[in-house]
Amino acid sequence: MANNTLEIQNLSKNFKDFSLNNLNLKIPRGVIMGLIGENGAGKSTTINCILNEIEKTDGKILIFGKDHIAAETEIKDKIGIVFDENHFPDIFTPKEIGKYMSGIYSNWEWSTYNKYLRQFELPENKNIKDFSKGMKVKLAFSVALSHRAEFLILDEATSGLDPIVRDDILDILIDFVQDENHSVLVSSHITSDLEKIADYITFLHKGKIVFSHMKDELIDNYGIISCGTSIFDTLDKSEIIAYRKEDYQYKVLVKDRKSATRKYPEAIIEPATLEEIMLFYVKGELQ
Repeated sequence: MANNTLEIQNLSKNFKDFSLNNLNLKIPRGVIMGLIGENGAGKSTTINCILNEIEKTDGKILIFGKDHIAAETEIKDKIGIVFDENHFPDIFTPKEIGKYMSGIYSNWEWSTYNKYLRQFELPENKNIKDFSKGMKVKLAFSVALSHRAEFLILDEATSGLDPIVRDDILDILIDFVQDENHSVLVSSHITSDLEKIADYITFLHKGKIVFSHMKDELIDNYGIISCGTSIFDTLDKSEIIAYRKEDYQYKVLVKDRKSATRKYPEAIIEPATLEEIMLFYVKGELQ
């Protein structure tokens, strides 16, 4: 059994106005990988290449140690997918979707599917066209979790859910990876969700990977210095990732908060959230 659920090697995809550039990424078994980046950074393109929904320009993608195109049918039997848009025919009911899916997936489990329909309060005989956006997403999760998938891929899947249901979903994802053969790739704008559940964070910006780190290392190490010009001028520029000049002060993102606290005791230094780290890379002045 391959140690990595997903392995991306030198992935490129060229469009007229955008390119994914030489992406390399590994997702070990038993982990949740959060994928962050602004709109247009390449998150959905990456996911569509993984799923072979769009043809990659170059590179190699292995899922469960197998080529994602050569073994596509076998691989997709073990993947659960949830997008932010509904991909089921509107005229179907959840019961009819279950019948359809039971013919597609070799390990379809009616008992699990019905359990999620009850948990998410989804009426089995109501047409999907009469569902709210949140109900459609909950239906997609019900399907994704009902065929013994080993790998879940979620593309902005929780963005249409209210905070309570979102919290339920996050708990389900944490449970899912307790089986150490299971992994999750979750692309999300809701960085606080990823702070709660992700083991690793990969940050995409303009089609390139800026970093791929363990989440705890990011949260434990990155910091933001708030200071005036006099302190800013004394900062060791090699330690600065990016900075932003505000009306009366500078905000500075550094990789080693503890070292900065020792060196600059007169400055205010606070932990950085994932959202702040992303904003500094995208909107700050890079060193």
